[in-house]
Amino acid sequence: MSEPDDLNPIDTALLEALMEQVSRFGDTGDGGVDRPALSDNHKAARDWFCGELRARGYMVLVDNVGNVFGSLDLAGPEAPVVMVGSHLDSQPRGGRFDGAYGVVVALTAVETWRKETAERGVEPKCNYVVVDWMNEEGARFQPSLLGSSVYAGSLTRDFALARTDRDGKTVEQELLRTGYLGTDEPPQPDCFLEVHIEGDSALEKAGKRIAPFVRHWGALKIRVEVNGQQNHTGPTPMQDRHDAVLGAAYIIAKVRELADTASDTLYTSVARVDISPNSPNIVPGKAVLFVELRAPEPDILDWAEAQLKAALPTLSEKASVEAQIIAIDHRPAGKFDQRLVSLAEQGADKFGYPRMRLDTIAGHDAVAVNAVLPAIVIAVPSVNGVIHRCDEYTSPEDLAAGGNVLLDMIRQLDLAGGSLDNAGDVK
Repeated sequence: MSEPDDLNPIDTALLEALMEQVSRFGDTGDGGVDRPALSDNHKAARDWFCGELRARGYMVLVDNVGNVFGSLDLAGPEAPVVMVGSHLDSQPRGGRFDGAYGVVVALTAVETWRKETAERGVEPKCNYVVVDWMNEEGARFQPSLLGSSVYAGSLTRDFALARTDRDGKTVEQELLRTGYLGTDEPPQPDCFLEVHIEGDSALEKAGKRIAPFVRHWGALKIRVEVNGQQNHTGPTPMQDRHDAVLGAAYIIAKVRELADTASDTLYTSVARVDISPNSPNIVPGKAVLFVELRAPEPDILDWAEAQLKAALPTLSEKASVEAQIIAIDHRPAGKFDQRLVSLAEQGADKFGYPRMRLDTIAGHDAVAVNAVLPAIVIAVPSVNGVIHRCDEYTSPEDLAAGGNVLLDMIRQLDLAGGSLDNAGDVK
């Protein structure tokens, strides 16, 4: 589909080049990347990103929890600030589009708008920040959305720096090791825009190309510790065993049962179990379960949490073990700014992109930031709904479509002097 004559499209050559370059860092050879937060591969990607920013005249700022900001002053120190971006960390052996696309399309859109203003003789009215948030994925350090949550004030810096990985290394230690424990004051923007692959197949099935997320589901990230008694798997009589993994299995089944019996929508999972000592010849003495409960309605999350807590004594007794909840991370449900939803839809319409509205079940940095300033996530299709694995894919045409909508939102915000109420056709 050709773009309207009066709309400058995003610089697709730059977008494709940046996507190709960032995909080298942690390349797994099968189409995916392995870039967990603060790993060597993640450091290499961030070093590259900072180099790209500096080469284009951005001021690079790193705050005290490792968020990276590229600040571009186009309109003077008192001008409104529009922040765009996402994250460069990935899941272990994850996909190359999740997060990284949002960072490079943000840089490309700002650079395209910068060039357009120069060519048209338009005086910019806004300044821009391109951001790479620290530890969005929550794969190596829990919880997810760590850097953006500290930025938004929902988590403390001390809490974030003390998070540990499987090997006991802290966020603070790894920020120091990788050179990203900064001291800069973070920018204070007027809004935040994030473009992301959908991670589901709703757009693809509906034949649509753009979807602003209008709501974000709430989530509970619960850690359950099951303690049994380490012993030999051979001579220890079955009736004398205190098998922590058996207790964990009963709890995992209960977590699934919650989803099957909830009176409204509830998604559940136990995607990680840390077992000690994790030997095939030892009755395990300890298991830690990473439980996730996700729902659009707070009442359902409250119900699921209460049901799980009530079930633990019976389930643990069944396996002759003890189980307790050792941590709960809450992420409330909410709505994105309606003015930004409308602005995204107007951009899609200008380019003739079929669109729809969606909720996001997954967390995004914009979810955390949305608590303190107007924010939104705009989704583009994921082929077959795949995300978090090597065959995650979004076509170049759809990557460009997301970029064009982002660019138009930037354009309209700038022409309106940063006013969300006056941008585009929003009244």
